[in-house]
Amino acid sequence: MTHFAVIAPPFHSHVRAMEALASELLARGHRVTVVQQADVAAILRHPRLGFAQVGAGSHPPGSLRAVIDRAARPGGPWGIRRVIADMASATDMFCREAPAVLRSIGAECVIADQMEPGGGLVAEYLGLPFVSVACALPVNREALVPLPVMPWRYRATPWGEQLNLHSSGVYDRAMQAHANVISRHATAFGLPPRQRLDECLSPLLQLSQTTPGFDFPRTALPGYFHGIGPLRSALTDEPAMTIPVATGRPFVFASLGTLQGDRFGLFQRIAEACRDLDVQLLIAHCGRLDRRQEQRLLKAGASWVTDFAPQRAVLARADAVVTHAGLNTVLDALEAGVPSLALPIAFDQPGVAARVVHAGVGLKLDQRLASRRRIVQGLRRLLREPDFAQRARLLGDEVRAAGGAPRAAQLIEAALGVESPALQRAEHG
Repeated sequence: MTHFAVIAPPFHSHVRAMEALASELLARGHRVTVVQQADVAAILRHPRLGFAQVGAGSHPPGSLRAVIDRAARPGGPWGIRRVIADMASATDMFCREAPAVLRSIGAECVIADQMEPGGGLVAEYLGLPFVSVACALPVNREALVPLPVMPWRYRATPWGEQLNLHSSGVYDRAMQAHANVISRHATAFGLPPRQRLDECLSPLLQLSQTTPGFDFPRTALPGYFHGIGPLRSALTDEPAMTIPVATGRPFVFASLGTLQGDRFGLFQRIAEACRDLDVQLLIAHCGRLDRRQEQRLLKAGASWVTDFAPQRAVLARADAVVTHAGLNTVLDALEAGVPSLALPIAFDQPGVAARVVHAGVGLKLDQRLASRRRIVQGLRRLLREPDFAQRARLLGDEVRAAGGAPRAAQLIEAALGVESPALQRAEHG
């Protein structure tokens, strides 16, 4: 048995993906402990998943809500600076407190989200093997590949390379507060100098939810980088869809994710567009709207409005999805062979939307310019032009075959040179 410590950002999509991987490792007979601030303990679901608290002073109970609210609506430059300061504060917390916690729980390996460099820094400092997991788009840099936060398409030209170089410089300057924390702790830990997320990745094993067919062309990934597809619980563990979708009329699913689900105005335009197209619409706002707003969306044209929906079951029935271009939703849509209308808002969503267009599995609109008329035009194309769904189904074959959490667990065991205790018991039982 190997004791794994999981270090990741406290956001819902990252926690759920890491929990699916942890669940697979637990099923194989290992021990897994999530190391995070106190508020994260309440959102973990697996009964055998351990939890070790850090940040009792700097990130006390109740403090996560403000971080989530700032991330959901960063606003202008000052708001973005506050979000970056939150990232820097979290990395500082891990680097200050996680070494003692990992020693005390007897962690033998760290599973670190690419977006939290503290995981890799602490593991290196303690001499522990660690695995990097890209729950969002991979941060691995290449000259011709735009950074995940950039909205433009892939251009294999000198001009494209120069655009990426310039934008990377702008991004790095914006992230300077985070870079300073990374640099300071790397020096304190006696590690080689570094400042960026991609400089804190594992030299042993890197896993990504993004499959090769959905990413831009890559030429410089290490041999120990694997696109393993969505990290999800088994589909049989998820509830079935119970809404009475009628046959003979297109069915559209709309979700803006757990951070952006409070964007009532955007949902209203989506609902009005679906009414104009005479299509059935299910909106899932992830608990971000109240009952009065739900009723208004029903009047605007939505067929059903709910807080949470069994996303994979819904997508298995849907003809199109309107999404904020969150990587998890888009990958789930591909798994179901459903084309996407991407309305990116923040973080790596512009990069995900650019890949949706690059792969030909959907369309994108600037959410600030996504009028009712433009949403109608986009959905009409997705529903009437079969090439989008055909390409989504083809890429979905790759996503389904990538292996997900079971393959990720196998790769981790192979990289560490350990065997599954559960499988060993089965073989000798």
